[in-house]
Amino acid sequence: MSVFFLFFLSVLQGVTELFPVSSLGHTLLVPAVFGMHIDEHTPQLLPFLVALHLGTAIALLIYFRERWVALLFGGLNSLRGRQSEDGHMAWALVIGTIPAGLIGLLLEKRLELLFHDLRIVAGALMINGVVLWFGERLQRKRLYGSSQRLSLGQAALVGIAQIGALIPGFSRSGLTMVAGYGVGLNAEKAAEFSFLLGTPIIFAAGLLELPKMLHSHGQLMDALVGGVLTGIAAYLSIRFLMRYFEGRGRLANFGIYCILAGGFFLAWFAWHPGVSG
Repeated sequence: MSVFFLFFLSVLQGVTELFPVSSLGHTLLVPAVFGMHIDEHTPQLLPFLVALHLGTAIALLIYFRERWVALLFGGLNSLRGRQSEDGHMAWALVIGTIPAGLIGLLLEKRLELLFHDLRIVAGALMINGVVLWFGERLQRKRLYGSSQRLSLGQAALVGIAQIGALIPGFSRSGLTMVAGYGVGLNAEKAAEFSFLLGTPIIFAAGLLELPKMLHSHGQLMDALVGGVLTGIAAYLSIRFLMRYFEGRGRLANFGIYCILAGGFFLAWFAWHPGVSG
């Protein structure tokens, strides 16, 4: 892998993983448009892309380090019968992580087949945009006040929303934010819970896939360098996004982008049919 391609792919992954625009979808679609060949059929593709997620997970851990320490102690204290908001949130994250983790392990091979037709990915990106736009409307039309606290059942519902992001073209952060809106969270709280919820599953996926690359030192080095670049891009992205949603930034803006981008990619592949898979 060339240095430029490695840099391009890593930064693209780091930015789009946290922006609600589908990192996997962009990682497959954007290089195809620019003539940067990615063999979607190679068995090393998914492990490499998932290995880049370790950089994102580490960036999330660093950004929310104080929050994670509080959640860890809160969870441990809850086992001793000392209840607190941090303890409740810790269990909410545990419960929210389970659905996507189980489905991802069970359907990993079948989901990989969706990578092979980029038209499906582009179509999913457009649908993702519609979901984001609808989620924004849902929040703004809600007649009741925004909640600051999730029940464990609501956390499970938000966690189930992550399952959709196993399909390339759908955004994990976008779907979980929309689900957060649906259970009553405001934009800032929905964004925070989405990023906290994504950390363990992103980290676990990276750790599971990384051993598949150990037989190739060149590939492992690419993954390590890529992980560092991805982590830097992800850290800058999370800082921007938290300020964006704290300032009442609109999720619908990303939805409009996804609809337009997905439409562009579909048109491109219709004009260049040999590129789409």
